[in-house]
Amino acid sequence: MEIQYKRILLKLSGEALSGDKGFGIDDDTVRSICQGIKKAYETGVEIAIVVGGGNFWRGRDASSIERTRSDQIGMLATVMNSLAVADALEQLGLEVRVQTALAMTAVAEPYIRNRAIRHLEKGRIVVLACGTGNPFFSTDTASALRAAEINADIIFKATMVDGVYDKDPKLHTDAVRYETLSFSEVLNLQLKVMDSTAATMCRDNALPILVFDISDPDNIARAITGQALGTLVVEQPR
Repeated sequence: MEIQYKRILLKLSGEALSGDKGFGIDDDTVRSICQGIKKAYETGVEIAIVVGGGNFWRGRDASSIERTRSDQIGMLATVMNSLAVADALEQLGLEVRVQTALAMTAVAEPYIRNRAIRHLEKGRIVVLACGTGNPFFSTDTASALRAAEINADIIFKATMVDGVYDKDPKLHTDAVRYETLSFSEVLNLQLKVMDSTAATMCRDNALPILVFDISDPDNIARAITGQALGTLVVEQPR
């Protein structure tokens, strides 16, 4: 099947890596997700990945620690997850580079836009850690920023639900899933797609987001070939 996108940015939550454990890294889950990434890569698409850190640390929930320091701890959590994802991908035979927004050259390259793009052009997967490198900005915002910087065609937000709903489907049996949304609707209805900073950045850069379920990692490849799944958020209204 013909691919619909040349270059994507895949946003993985830290929680997605913990599997049923709910904390830390579950090897089988990471391996399964990375097998899905490999299938997607084999379609010919260029892939950059931003990984969250919520399976180890959520800065906004650590009320006893000063916010800037707490967010910095969260950035380090994303590095652990990024290295784990990179290792799993390498074990599957893929060439990977990890780049960090905070300098830690003993374990990864510093994030440099042109170098990241060059890696993608050479067929390498680039895993981007530490968010934006700044406190008060989520990894969702980092995804929007990095996707715009590397000229990605779309952000794939891989979550634990199969799209965006009008209310929490875990609490409400009558919740309705949207097939498409505009960024204005996301912001006005306060839908939990991405935080408002990330959504605004995507809107202003005409950068679509596809939200879908990562419990079936083959969904990544399906999305790349244009199969209908999840919720597509685009600049223009429905």
